[in-house]
Amino acid sequence: MVTSPLSHAENVNSDYEQYQLGAGDLIRIQVYGESDLTLEARLGDTGSISYPFIGEIRPVGSTVAQLQDHITQGLKQGYLVVPRVIVTVLEYRKFYVNGEVKNPGGYAYQPGLTVRRAISLAGGFTEDAEEDEIQLISEKDPAQTPHPTDLDARLNPGDIVIVMESFL
Repeated sequence: MVTSPLSHAENVNSDYEQYQLGAGDLIRIQVYGESDLTLEARLGDTGSISYPFIGEIRPVGSTVAQLQDHITQGLKQGYLVVPRVIVTVLEYRKFYVNGEVKNPGGYAYQPGLTVRRAISLAGGFTEDAEEDEIQLISEKDPAQTPHPTDLDARLNPGDIVIVMESFL
């Protein structure tokens, strides 16, 4: 199946819209015309940040749109008449590639990321790699159980890709 650049862009936009913020993400909150309400914060394990006029908010688990709406509603409570809030992810939390790749380790997530692209970022397969034996551990899986995957599978932030060793 051939995909057009437009369908790829639509998938990336959809990934971004559905992206749930998590510990390790670096975000910027801006309010149009209110430079003193600009805040950059790296989300920590607690999942909360302090924002002017609103106090403690918990962005972890929210989408960018949900966080924008929450801040907008909070600022409407007697502070600003029509706040225009923009939340941007400046840096995504990492995903990891382990096993038989040339440069195993953590890499910054990018919307639309596939296993194939993740392995390329990690320098590609080693000579000992079993290219048909790739496992994925999802960040969302509390048991952290590895499952077989393929090169075209989509990744999420915090996921772990494991390239197995060939025994031939």
